[in-house]
This record gives sequence, C-alpha cells and structure tokens, in this order.
Amino acid sequence: MRTWQELNEMQNQYRKDVALRLDETDFDLKWEILVCGGTGCLSSKSRDFMDAFNAELAKHGLADEARVIGTGCFGLCAQGPIVIVYPGGTFYHQVQPKDAKKIVEKHLLAGEPVEKLLYHDHETKEVINKLLDTPFYHKQERVALRNCGRIDPEKIEEYIAFNGYQALAKVLHEYTSDDVLAILKNSGLRGRGGAGFSTYMKWTFAKNSPGNQKYVVCNADEGDPGAFMDRSVLEGDPHAVIEAMAIAGYTIGANQGYVYVRAEYPTAVNRLQIAIDQAREAGLLGDHIFGTDFSFQLDIRLGSGAFVCGEETALLESIEAIGANLGRDHHFLR
Repeated sequence: MRTWQELNEMQNQYRKDVALRLDETDFDLKWEILVCGGTGCLSSKSRDFMDAFNAELAKHGLADEARVIGTGCFGLCAQGPIVIVYPGGTFYHQVQPKDAKKIVEKHLLAGEPVEKLLYHDHETKEVINKLLDTPFYHKQERVALRNCGRIDPEKIEEYIAFNGYQALAKVLHEYTSDDVLAILKNSGLRGRGGAGFSTYMKWTFAKNSPGNQKYVVCNADEGDPGAFMDRSVLEGDPHAVIEAMAIAGYTIGANQGYVYVRAEYPTAVNRLQIAIDQAREAGLLGDHIFGTDFSFQLDIRLGSGAFVCGEETALLESIEAIGANLGRDHHFLR
C-alpha cells in the first residue's frame, strides 16, 4: 500500500533521474541519449544503435556520465531511427550504428552537433535542431502521447517523475464519482472513434447500470489495417492506460479491468505486462489503493486479430471465451 504522501516523496526522488529532460539543474549525469524503441524504429535496428552507442561510451570512459534510454515512439517514423540528446534536446534522424562514434566524439566531447544527422526542412532547407520545431509538430500539442518518446516505458519511476499516478491519487482523495463525471461532462471529452461518443455519457451509463460486479474494458485491439494509435500508447506510456482505467473503475464502481490487445503486438503486450507488474508491486493496483476503500485489479486478454472485435459485444464475447479457457489457453496473461 502507498499513501499519497509516499507517492509525492517518490516523485521528488525520481525527478532527479530525469532532470535533464525537465531542464532542471540538479542532476548526476552530463548527458541522456533517448533512442526510439517504438515498433517502427525497432524494425530499423534502433537496438543496434543503442548497443553501438553504449560501446562508444565505454570506449571513451563515459559510461558513468551518460545514459542511453529506450523510449516509446517519437512520431515521424519514416525518419527513424530517431535519437534525441539532452541537455538541449538535439534531434537526430535516420541514425545508424556507425553514427554512434560521430555523436559521441563530436556532440558529447566536442560540443558540436553532427549536422549531417540533423533534420533539414524539405522546402526551406533550414536545419532544425529540435523535434518539436519540425513543420509536422510545431503547431501541435501532444496530449494522449505526451510521454511517448520522453520516458522509458519499462520504468515506473520515470512515469511517476512526470506526475504519474497523481491524478488517481487526487481522484481517490478529493473527488466523488459524481465529481469525476461532472469534470468529464464539462471537458467535452469524446471517444476517438468515428462516432465521437461522449465519454461522460458512456461512463454515466456504466455507473448507473444494474449489477454488483462491473468491469472496465480497454479495447486496444486496433483492428483497422495500418492503425497505430493504441500500439503507440501501450508501447510508449503503458502506465497512463493503467492509471486511466483505475480512475474509470472508481467512477463506475468496478474493481476489475481488462486490456484487450492483439497478440501480434508483442512489444506493446510485454511493456504493458511489465507496467502492470510494477504497479501491483508499488501498491498502485490491488487492494485499498492509496489507503482508501477502492481496490482495482487489471489483467490482459490477447485477441487474435479479429476485425469484428472492434465492436463491443464481439469484444466482450471474446474476453469471456478466453476467460472460460483459463488455465489451458495461452492467450491469458495475469
């Protein structure tokens, strides 16, 4: 069990580990090298670049002064593998393992960016040093994907450092379920599907439905061909999904959640399971979360890529069928 005060203490402790990314001054390392670990960049051999970079750091005696971090997707997958170097947030694109030597010797040791690896605007030919200054991003504000490419998705400490689980703690201590519904109503938040259905109405229907046992289900099956929305969140910021589902559980009166995700997404499934295990160990899932009366469990169900399971009744039928085979079906994870 964790208290809200303990969460705040953990956040203060962990912020020092990500201070370079927060533009803060109290940090132990000189450099952090963030390397995209999303599916797109992994297919472009970003892990090979990480290995090469760590080898170069060791070769120059910098292993204790710099850290290479695998993140979720930055976006701009066609420009991958993508690397961002802190301090400064210098953005390199289409890097190869052989480029690790150039970045270490020129950027880290000589203090000069490797211009060849910087992004050049296709129209103006301007050299752009930061990812968010590129034409694709400079007018955008990331919300659902705000932590993707900014944190190591396999470390709960980094999620907590970036205000993770603070919303859940605040909801459990300061809001009733009706308060949460009022916030949703005022926000105008809608689903991302074609119908744009009101989140407030969906959660209200669930809260007011009869029955003692209720469930929160996250449909991350992503059946549309070529879709990459759910996968990016699960790969890059899985704790955000866990925290949001726990808030939904509190609001509608559910103590059990399921994430339904296709088995063809091994990176997303693996990182989500790591995050669930970490949250349980930290007392952020399970019984009496933050010392309150609210308890919430979360499990994964793996689908088989059926497009029809994007429709909710088919989705629930699939989850129930997998549950019925519990103990002998390899599609079940806990």
